[in-house]
Amino acid sequence: MKRIQSMMLFICLLISSADFAQSSTSRSFLKDSLDQYVINAMKQWKIPGVSIAVIKNGEWLVLKGYGTKETGMSDNVDEHTLFGIGSNTKAFTGTALALLEAQGKLSLNDKVKKWITDFQVYDTWVTKELTIRDLLSHRMGYETFQGDFMYFDSDLSYTELKEKFGMLKPNYGFRSRWGYTNAGFAIAGEIIQKASGMSYGEFITTQIFQPVGMKNSIANSNQYAGAPNISKAHTVAEGILKKIPYGNLDNMAPAGSIASSAYDMGLWAKTLLANGEPDGKGIFPPSAVQAPMQPHSILGSGGHPYNRAHFYLYGLGWFLQSYEGRKLVEHTGGVNGFVTSFTLVPEEKIGIVVLTNTDANGFFEAMKWELLDACLGLPFRNYNAMALEQQVQSEKRSAGFLKSKRDSIALKLKPVLALAQFAGTYKHEIYGEMTLQVEKEQLVARFEHHPGRFATLGALGGHRFLASFNDPLFGNKVWPFTIADGKVKSVTVTVADFIEFTPYEFYKQ
Repeated sequence: MKRIQSMMLFICLLISSADFAQSSTSRSFLKDSLDQYVINAMKQWKIPGVSIAVIKNGEWLVLKGYGTKETGMSDNVDEHTLFGIGSNTKAFTGTALALLEAQGKLSLNDKVKKWITDFQVYDTWVTKELTIRDLLSHRMGYETFQGDFMYFDSDLSYTELKEKFGMLKPNYGFRSRWGYTNAGFAIAGEIIQKASGMSYGEFITTQIFQPVGMKNSIANSNQYAGAPNISKAHTVAEGILKKIPYGNLDNMAPAGSIASSAYDMGLWAKTLLANGEPDGKGIFPPSAVQAPMQPHSILGSGGHPYNRAHFYLYGLGWFLQSYEGRKLVEHTGGVNGFVTSFTLVPEEKIGIVVLTNTDANGFFEAMKWELLDACLGLPFRNYNAMALEQQVQSEKRSAGFLKSKRDSIALKLKPVLALAQFAGTYKHEIYGEMTLQVEKEQLVARFEHHPGRFATLGALGGHRFLASFNDPLFGNKVWPFTIADGKVKSVTVTVADFIEFTPYEFYKQ
């Protein structure tokens, strides 16, 4: 579901890093350099396992796994090893709805309210006017990731998610701008259920996975632990590689719960590149493939330091951009412990799949660009070196931020009030409750809908504290408290940008 900003950040990185260009061409890269390139990058990024597929004109140019499923273990990744694909799930959701349209069971122009009678969003007029296309093209008026802290890896059911989403005030006007909204895809999944009579997971499995031949892929995160050939989830926190639990993603399954392999995703690519008719088999109507690939939202004009790129758009579960006169149809995905990329070049019949089992690497996108350039006969650029340089600078900034804040904490600066006066129950009108308790002379924050997760608050003096989560995915953020008349009124809670950018104001009860 996450990491979607990585594509946009990577484009910015490329534009600012042209000095890394290499003079050699990449025509033979796939044959003579790929393995060493991947092995070196895995060491540099601390990635335990990688799986890659490259298809051109219906043929496998690359299909292999590297490394291990779990750090410190010897069980090797192969082409059938499953990885959480995160937001690459969205293209399956968009295709599912386009397939239902082709079957005459719905229209992508249908109002959401037609299918979900209890559906509502903050504005009553928008509630009536919102269409399936709006859900799938991220043009609902919300900020990117707005509301995701409430939903992401929480104990909320889908029904509770829908209720809370309906209370969330969008930051922008309806259809006024693009904002990546995971909850919109969760709502779209309910429409699939209503129109087909099947659960989301059942529809994706029987109507997409099975016809395509994706025999090992699974549609729900509650199936991860029981899968026989699945990679473990990992992250890298302050330079240390750690195994982490799989995410609880099924309340937002249509936004990011699928796990798949390089082989299965390669079959998916073959099917899409053949307009739903690979090897002459009519798996999908061509309209079910093409409708999600039509542009609906404008993100910007795009750009690339070496080659031509003229637009950056979004369809119905796909990013769309130009590259050297070709249209790219692509997406990235990131959830707890995984980041992945999937790219199609329909005019050239090229498909590229890169799967990794950490959520803290830039290799998954660098590798995509390297493979794409190799397939197109473009010069070798060493995108991984650029991504690493960007990562080094990012880590320096993060380390500097943490050092300055931890140095302040070490000075034992006094808060404006005694810690006991900060303790108590706090409430956000939509999220629910957060409790603050004094434990071992520190405040500890626990959240109603994120059991097992907590943040330790280090005093920075005055009314500010550094909140450090026990789950590194949620990050380290400065939380300011509002004090009035000698009493604590509220605290502004933020989490890692990977989860959500928007702050939450919790009021002391």
